Amino acid sequence: MLIVGSALVSEDIIEKSFVCDIKKCLGKCCVEGDRGAPLLENEIDLIAKNIENIIPFMDCEGIELLNNKGFFEIDTADNEYVTTCRQNGSCVFAVFENNIAACAIEKAFENNKSDFKKPISCHLYPVRVSKYGEYTVFNYNQWDICSSACSNGDNLNIKIYQFLKDSLIRKMGNEWYNELEQIAEEWAKTKT
Repeated sequence: MLIVGSALVSEDIIEKSFVCDIKKCLGKCCVEGDRGAPLLENEIDLIAKNIENIIPFMDCEGIELLNNKGFFEIDTADNEYVTTCRQNGSCVFAVFENNIAACAIEKAFENNKSDFKKPISCHLYPVRVSKYGEYTVFNYNQWDICSSACSNGDNLNIKIYQFLKDSLIRKMGNEWYNELEQIAEEWAKTKT
């Protein structure tokens, strides 16, 4: 792990390549898994504030689930807030166009109907964030459904931290990202 400001960052994040290839993976990260997307407490409030503007971008099944169970629940294994999921594992906010999963929250934001882009856990994927004492910890969540993204990143020569620049800045700020970038550049020199 690398120390970057008040964070611990897995070496994988600066060494491994990654660029989403949605036409190949079909947005499976919104569909597969054993629980919904992790949510911060303030994100629950932001989604609730914008929910009436998000609903028009949801599909019927998602709206029905929203009405019956709400948009979040507590994952008892980690005692963490997560988005509610359908029986098939899809996020309550997943919508499908040409068999590709997209996010109703993000669609509302892109159409200037909401001021909340999407949960930071989704924006940072394939990186997962946790806490270790005072440190924020960033780990790469390697998953076979993202193999096309790894190949795409290799072809484009884009590392995970570069692909996630906007979301990492959203989470930690410009100054922190600049420090990460500098560390990554120095790290790369030691590998050549």
